[in-house]
Amino acid sequence: MHAPDGFIDVPVSAAAGLLAAGAIAVSLRGARRELDDTARPGAGVGAERTAPLAGLVAAFIFAVQMLNFPVAAGTSGHLLGGALAAILVGPYTGVLCVSVVLMLQAVLFADGGLTALGVNITTMALTTTVVAYALFRGLVKVLPRSRRSLTAASFVAALVSVPASAVVFTLLYAVGGTTDVSIGKVATAMVGVHVLIGLGEAAITALTVGAVIAVRPDLVHGARGLRQRLKLRVNGELVDAPETAEPVPAAARSPRKVWIAGLVTSLVLAGFVSFYASADPDGLEKVAADHGIDQQAEEHAVADSPLADYGVKDVDDARLSGGLAGVIGVGVTVVAGTGVFWAVRRRRTAGEQAEAASPAGTSV
Repeated sequence: MHAPDGFIDVPVSAAAGLLAAGAIAVSLRGARRELDDTARPGAGVGAERTAPLAGLVAAFIFAVQMLNFPVAAGTSGHLLGGALAAILVGPYTGVLCVSVVLMLQAVLFADGGLTALGVNITTMALTTTVVAYALFRGLVKVLPRSRRSLTAASFVAALVSVPASAVVFTLLYAVGGTTDVSIGKVATAMVGVHVLIGLGEAAITALTVGAVIAVRPDLVHGARGLRQRLKLRVNGELVDAPETAEPVPAAARSPRKVWIAGLVTSLVLAGFVSFYASADPDGLEKVAADHGIDQQAEEHAVADSPLADYGVKDVDDARLSGGLAGVIGVGVTVVAGTGVFWAVRRRRTAGEQAEAASPAGTSV
């Protein structure tokens, strides 16, 4: 789904870039609230732990995006990640997570054009996150408040977010496409193949969200308020256990094990499993080739990057080259993502301290 340079003309690409910049600015403000809410007693984990968790989500999305899976004859797909990020860490933080991944992919791995970065952030970060989280919240309101319902809601939200992203790309192409093609045919092809890709996205998202909820529901933004009573078996029947003791505050439970497990999983996926990913073109590449959209595609500005095309330059062994590139990518993403979210948290904390120190902050 990464659009290269040349698919969409400069004016529309620039407009998409402004939209993406505005979305990132709004998300920075929103992410401060999300990360701060997570750090409040009883709501999640401590303030010093929220940034690494958000950075880990970005790294995990980077790793899973390397795992193209077949969806049709000669076509593959990969995770977009907006739904997963929004449900795990919140919609504003989710937009930033996916945006960090897209920026690093464009600059380091020549994946997605530099002038098309605004288009890619709009379609893959903004659209998927907004659509998925809105649908997820709507479903959560009408479904029973249980782990199974939250997992099902995440499946549906992720499924819908992918063709929604394809629709937005088609609209951008209808306005600023650089080749004369039938928009109707492009729309039909884009939505059709991305519905299939959406099934893979939904499965990955639901499995990941379900796994985290099963062990640490307090770490999942979309699972706040989820609480299941302890069950006891009495005379062969399960009954709710009496609440005789106060639960351990979530903030007192370290997420270190989850963080380590997530990082190791990301490294294994990017460094080893990615070698077995499908080599077929993804949905956008296939539609572009079939309908002539790629006629004006431009060579990437950093096509000679040492990590271009997810391989390490001058390393001849394909397995080793791809594995090293994946490991480097995960490392850079987790460091960059953690740095971004740590800066967001520190700015929020500094602002609160200044407010508390002011005369207005001491008034009743």
